[in-house]
Amino acid sequence: MASPLITTQFTASSTAADVVEGLDLSGVRAVVTGASSGLGVETARALAGAGASVTLAVRNPAAGANVAALIEASTMRSPAVAGLDLADVGSIAAFVNAWDGPLHLLVNNAGVVTAGLERTTTGRELQFATNHLGHHALASGLHRALAAGATERGEARVVALTSTAHMRAGLDFDDLDFDRRPYDPQIAYAQSKTANSLFAVEATRKWADDGITANAVNPGGIATGLQRNFSEQQKASLDAAQAAGLFTYKTVKQGAATTMVAAVSDEFAHTGGHYLDDCQEAYTVPDDAALADHPHGVKAWALDPALAQRLWTVSDELLSL
Repeated sequence: MASPLITTQFTASSTAADVVEGLDLSGVRAVVTGASSGLGVETARALAGAGASVTLAVRNPAAGANVAALIEASTMRSPAVAGLDLADVGSIAAFVNAWDGPLHLLVNNAGVVTAGLERTTTGRELQFATNHLGHHALASGLHRALAAGATERGEARVVALTSTAHMRAGLDFDDLDFDRRPYDPQIAYAQSKTANSLFAVEATRKWADDGITANAVNPGGIATGLQRNFSEQQKASLDAAQAAGLFTYKTVKQGAATTMVAAVSDEFAHTGGHYLDDCQEAYTVPDDAALADHPHGVKAWALDPALAQRLWTVSDELLSL
C-alpha cells in the first residue's frame, strides 16, 4: 500500500514569509542559485529574514550585489554573493572549490527558457544543460559540504525546482541534446524539468545515509523574468492553459512558499524524493494522463527510481564526473 501523501498547513495562497514565520534559522548556511531575480530573490529574502546565512549564486554578480543590498535593507542580514554560470562547468568547479565549511541547504532555483535551439560551448542543449546538468554538477560538487552540514545539524536538504511543464515530456536518452529530432523548446524545457524531479529521487537514494535528502517543487504559474524568452507559441500555450483554468497566476511570494516548505518545514525533515505542489506532496498520475485533467499532479516518469538512477549515471558521464 502506498504511503499517504505528506500534507502541511500551508496552501496555494501561502507566502514564503508565512512558512518561515516564527522559525529561527540561525546557523543555517544556504545557497540559492539564480537569486538575482524572481523566485530566487524571495527565497533568499525569506531565509535571511529567518536568520540563515545565505549565499546568492548568480550569473551576474553585479545584479546579485544589488539584490543583496535590498535583502539587507529589509532583513538586516547581508547575503554573500558568488558568481555561478550553470552552463559552464568551469564556473561550477570554481564555485565548489571556493566553498568552505558545511552547507545545510542548497536550493537549485535557477533556470532558463529558450525560444529556439541554443547550445553551450561544449555542444549541450542549453535548457537541459543549465536546468539539470549544471545543478547536478553543483550538488555533486557540494556533496561533502552537505554531508558535513548534516553531521552538524542532523540533516541537510536540497530543493530542486521543477514545473508542471514536466508533464509534456519524459527523457529521450537517445537524443537528450536534440541532435537528431526536430527542436521544440517546450519539449526541451519539459525534459529538463522532468530531470529536476528525477534528480531529487536519486539524490535522496544515494545520499540519505549521509543525512542529505532532496525534494522537487513546482512553484506554480508565476510571471517572472523566466518568460522573457518565450516564443509566441509558448506564450499562446500559456495563455490557453490559464484560460482553461489549468492554473491561476501566483505572486512571487506565493510561488516561493512551496520552495520554503521543502527547505525548512518539519513535515519534510529526513524524507526526500517527493514532488511538491501548492505546499503539499502531489499525487502521482499515469504517464499518459492529460495535463488538462491533472494540473497539480506529477507524472510517474518524474518519480521513477530506475529512470532516476539511469539519469544520474548519464549525467555523470556527460559531465565527466
